[in-house]
Formats: sequence, structure tokens, C-alpha cells
Amino acid sequence: MPRLYRPEEIAETLGCSAWWVKDRARRRLIPHTRVGRAYRFTTEHLAEIIRLNEESAAQSAHRVRPPGKPSEAPMVSTQQSCQPQPAASSAPRLRARPPRRSQYGAAA
Repeated sequence: MPRLYRPEEIAETLGCSAWWVKDRARRRLIPHTRVGRAYRFTTEHLAEIIRLNEESAAQSAHRVRPPGKPSEAPMVSTQQSCQPQPAASSAPRLRARPPRRSQYGAAA
């Protein structure tokens, strides 16, 4: 029988919060087992979580720019830049509905 770990134990091993582990399991982004309403993890699940979230050196270098080096703006074609942008004021404003006083037993 494999040992099942609680989200708090997985979070301590990964160095993150238990909320992060539970949220990722709830959204089915990490492997897990459900026992009733509880999330449980095996050592294989933990190894898979680590594998899913690891980055190669090329990805890390692309994500982080050295300080002092200006970032290059991507080339944008003229067709993409000429598309009309939706107006922010076109959405109708929402208004609160007046409360139903009869629901609370007060006379109007």
C-alpha cells in the first residue's frame, strides 16, 4: 500500500503554500488522488509535480533579462495595428436593484 501525503506535507517539501497545492489539484493541473473530499498525493505524484514545473536553462534565460540591457520591441505588422479597439464606454453601467423590504418583514 503506497503512503499518501497530505497537501500540507507536499507544500512543505516543495517550499510553497498548501493553498497552492490544493488549488492546483482542484483545477486538475497537478496529479493527485481524491479520498472522499480530501486531496492526497503519492511519491509518484510528487515526482510528476516537480517534473511538470521544472524549467530548463534556456527557458530561464529567456524569461529573465540582464539589468541595463534594453528590451527590444517586437515587430508588429501594419494589419494587426490597424484593427479597431473596442470602446471602454460602450458597456452599459450596472445599477443595484432596490431591496425587497417585504422579505424582511418591515412595513413599507
